[in-house]
Amino acid sequence: MKSALIVDDHPVVRAAVKIVLEQEGFKRIYEVASGNEVMAMLRDHAPDLLVLDLIMPGLDGLEVLERIRLSEFACRVLIFTSLDPLFFQERCMRAGALAYVSKTNDLSLLHKAIQALMAGYTYFSRLPSPLDNLQSSEKQMIDSLSNRELTICQHLANGLSNKAIAELMYLSHKTVSTYKTRLIEKLGVHSAVHLRDFAKRNRLI
Repeated sequence: MKSALIVDDHPVVRAAVKIVLEQEGFKRIYEVASGNEVMAMLRDHAPDLLVLDLIMPGLDGLEVLERIRLSEFACRVLIFTSLDPLFFQERCMRAGALAYVSKTNDLSLLHKAIQALMAGYTYFSRLPSPLDNLQSSEKQMIDSLSNRELTICQHLANGLSNKAIAELMYLSHKTVSTYKTRLIEKLGVHSAVHLRDFAKRNRLI
């Protein structure tokens, strides 16, 4: 009996994914709205498939992927997110995800990805080349960031304070401050405002 876990903080998205999974023959389908709940669910239910968003309260999808990679759990992970695959697909692939599907109103790609994974294959998009030198150089900057740096970059760009990020990611205030300084240097920005502009321009938020 095939089982799946849906991890997404939007109830409407979870409902849509559940319908797709039911159509694909899954009988036991679990749902959580936060990355913090994933490891316990994997331990308690050992689902065959995990459908994971990248943007969530608590632990984000990249952190969840890293924890799964370091754990003993064997689970097929399908990323289902609104974030641009140009910047996140390869990163998720390296972290152990087997599929990356962009959220759209057309759920046929989600059907295809689920079918591919359950048949033992992977499912990733063919990515376009960067359009110009600016986009190319900025993509290289983003690719140089660690998963944690990228997550903190997104939180900062969304206006969270160092203290809020520290609480969210279970880090010290000093550690977040160090990451922030490193990000500003790596991305060549001069302030949090420029950091937000950089993130929006590259569809990181």
